[in-house]
Amino acid sequence: MLSLQAIHHVAIICADYTRSKHFYTEILGLTPVAETYRAARDSYKLDLAVNGLYQIELFSFPNPPARPSRPEAAGLRHLAFSVLDIKQTHTYLGQNGVVCEDIRVDEFTQKKFFFIADPDDLPIEFYEI
Repeated sequence: MLSLQAIHHVAIICADYTRSKHFYTEILGLTPVAETYRAARDSYKLDLAVNGLYQIELFSFPNPPARPSRPEAAGLRHLAFSVLDIKQTHTYLGQNGVVCEDIRVDEFTQKKFFFIADPDDLPIEFYEI
């Protein structure tokens, strides 16, 4: 049997690197760990930390195909972040120009959550712990 320990990272390909880098670092507040430009691929790779832990890789590639999102397609559905205060998170994002869905309550856990979309329409969930 495998001995999986944790999810190491999630990789995201963006259409506009500058816009997505701003969103993930300035709006969501993720910390850049390393940024690499790969000339052979004309591609950037930005390693990002969530609460001090390296967890997200943001990639740029020339002309990536659009992500099918609605209706939902097979594959990775969304990225979710744990937050301590769902209302404060919702308010902060709204004040920074991010369109937020209404806060809902998970029918199974009774925890509050809501969704936004990143600059490439990737669904991102915020889930109160």
